[in-house]
Amino acid sequence: MSEPTEILQTGSSVNAELMFEDVPKQEAKPAPTKKAGKKHDVKIVDAAAQISAAPPSGQDMAFMHAIMCQVGLPRSKVEGIEFERSCGNAALSIRAGKLWDGKDFIQQPIPYGVLPRLMLAWMNTYSVRHKTPEVPVGNSASEFLRMLGKDTSGGKKGGYTMFRKQVQALSACQITLGFNASGRAYTYDGKPIKQFEAWLNSTPEQPSLWPGIVTFSEDYFQTLIRHSVPLDMRALTVLKGSALAMDIYTMLADRLHRIEGRPLVLHWANLREQFGQEYQGKDPDKDFKKKFLPALRDALAVYPSAKVKQVTGGILLMPSPPPIPYKVP
Repeated sequence: MSEPTEILQTGSSVNAELMFEDVPKQEAKPAPTKKAGKKHDVKIVDAAAQISAAPPSGQDMAFMHAIMCQVGLPRSKVEGIEFERSCGNAALSIRAGKLWDGKDFIQQPIPYGVLPRLMLAWMNTYSVRHKTPEVPVGNSASEFLRMLGKDTSGGKKGGYTMFRKQVQALSACQITLGFNASGRAYTYDGKPIKQFEAWLNSTPEQPSLWPGIVTFSEDYFQTLIRHSVPLDMRALTVLKGSALAMDIYTMLADRLHRIEGRPLVLHWANLREQFGQEYQGKDPDKDFKKKFLPALRDALAVYPSAKVKQVTGGILLMPSPPPIPYKVP
């Protein structure tokens, strides 16, 4: 995969190996005294207090590919087998694929929602930490689900079942990336996950696959190592109730620390282009803004060093430290 210069420069462009600095944990300060209206808000307030008090340790760090911080996966279930999203000079097209279950090729859905975002961050982090494109997802599934506070049961809506479905969807999908750089238009077709190994756990009535090893493609793995955006896994975990809040957090983590000079205004039209494709209906602009502002509030709560405020016509982004402090040489 040739590196799209202008696009990848929008990422942190930091060698991920240099980011692992195990900062000692500090004793958490008391939670803020502001009153939270919902149980979900209480969790975010508590997490915000801990993140403010204790810098992230090595185990708190997660990584997302720089491009995926600009144009993310769909947030809700997609009917059909294709999905497209664009943002400025970058666009993402995802096509659902098929997996072999030992007897037949089975059509997979397009990955969507919170779970595949968390899974990508989790798999990326394992790959970066261990300097390998091979991620043993099957051996760590229960640990991953417990970290998210999800049950580890089977059944139609159990944690394991949802985990398996989204791993399979991620493994099968084909991604096409379009981007403009240096006055030219580029198209990259590829599969971030090159190979999917699964244990056959089937009966004649109901064949199924249990994921064993996921192997990233060499192109994805190499650009991941060079162009990762470091994130605080504590923030991602507590934002698991909203894929929109997670996308806002990753965008800010990628963008704020690269702003130089004057602050940057993102107008509502720009924000809706990047985040609001899913909002349709009689008044999509109003619906989007109604959802965006609470999600932004939650993202900022767990990114305490972020300097962002609402202004007339949009939001103002000011130069801010990244959520993972730079490692001192």
